[in-house]
Amino acid sequence: PLGPWALYFSPPRRESAPWIKSQQSEVTRILDGKHIKYQLVDISQDNALREEMRAKSGNPKAIPPQIFNGDHYCGDYELFVEAVEQNTLQEFLKLA
Repeated sequence: PLGPWALYFSPPRRESAPWIKSQQSEVTRILDGKHIKYQLVDISQDNALREEMRAKSGNPKAIPPQIFNGDHYCGDYELFVEAVEQNTLQEFLKLA
């Protein structure tokens, strides 16, 4: 399936929390494994993109990874994993 998915992320840096890198890797691994194309949006160097991610998600403290279908907010890592475990990823990504 093709879709305008955007995965907001922050490249791992020394000061980054290790769990952020782990979560981002897990999301991309699952999407790649299901052949779902997505666009990575690096928020690490652009405060405007970080604020856009937070505004679109409705959470002023949102941290990556955050998943969107166009301008529609799908969810964060926890909701993504829940959808995978419940076999509802298609619905989560608004594919169904």
